[in-house]
Amino acid sequence: MVDDDMLSWDESVFRDEHVFELDYLPEAFLHRDEQMETLKYALRPAVRGSRPLNVMARGPPGTGKTTAVQKLFDELTSVSDVQVVRVNCQVDSTRYAVFSRLFEGLFEYEPPTSGISFKKLFGQITDHLVEEEEVLVVALDDVNYLCYEDEASDTLYSLLRAHEAHSGAKIGVIVVSSDLDLDVVEALDGRVQSVFRPEEVYFPAYGEREVVDILGERVDRGFREAAVGPPVLDRVAAHTVDSGGDLRVGIDLLRRAGLNAEMRASAEVSLEDVDEAYEQAKYVHLSRHLRGLSDSETALVRVLAEHDGDRAGDVYEVFAGETDLGYTRYSEIINKLEQLGLIEAEYTDVDGRGRSRALSLSYDAEAVLERLED
Repeated sequence: MVDDDMLSWDESVFRDEHVFELDYLPEAFLHRDEQMETLKYALRPAVRGSRPLNVMARGPPGTGKTTAVQKLFDELTSVSDVQVVRVNCQVDSTRYAVFSRLFEGLFEYEPPTSGISFKKLFGQITDHLVEEEEVLVVALDDVNYLCYEDEASDTLYSLLRAHEAHSGAKIGVIVVSSDLDLDVVEALDGRVQSVFRPEEVYFPAYGEREVVDILGERVDRGFREAAVGPPVLDRVAAHTVDSGGDLRVGIDLLRRAGLNAEMRASAEVSLEDVDEAYEQAKYVHLSRHLRGLSDSETALVRVLAEHDGDRAGDVYEVFAGETDLGYTRYSEIINKLEQLGLIEAEYTDVDGRGRSRALSLSYDAEAVLERLED
């Protein structure tokens, strides 16, 4: 006799596991009506063939900023004379890389990897917009990464002044930032601040009932009926709120808890499945940040995992032996890793040597090394 609560070898607790992928775009976008209305207000001129208002979207991680942009862009793609391009600045963190992504979005093929100057790349983009009488809306997602690399001012200056460089070019910009300690406008130089006066849209952290609503929608679409009961959903929501209200933690937690249930061949997800999965899901930010690091940045994280708490000078000796990079670049990488929340750099007094920084990881070293191997 087969237990009704047990899965057979070819069964799953999931109806559609893709629902729990972090790039899944939900049909229902709950508790963000006000933010969507502000974004639509700013971009409405583009539909009429005019340059849209610029927008600054801010809020903690996992509060719907990227989803809002993608939802809006999906609507705008139905307008024939509007082009939309979202740039992930964690991946494309220089002005040239951003404009290469814009080129690819407009022409549907990548520009040459070498031999083309920024001026020519820029000119081809603006020429296309003028010739086709199109409006371009650019979303710089995670713009804080451009700031970390000191590329934000040059990138925004080129975008915002495009109509001066080429009469008739119409470009609107949405900048998205999850770094609440960073004032993006303040980080820009004066020539950009004078022309960048964006509409501001704030995405606050979700409350527990809001998290239940949103994750409940995912459960209905992604799990088999009765696989996730109200107590389990409430536990996932509580863990999500404990992680700062970041929905990505909750979404990843649901997926991992479902996989744990399947490992037990159970047709129902238990509270124990959730609690066990939380130990992994709470590192979703760590994994995301590590994936976006360059080889030299990854090398420093690896060195720090093995020299946690050591002084900056001692860490540099090991780092330089592995990378041959100078101290200036080393300091820049430290600053970036600190801004990302991956490390802490505390100044301490050293006998007879003045003040020095002690470097330590913000996460458990084993968890960091394990995810570097993924």
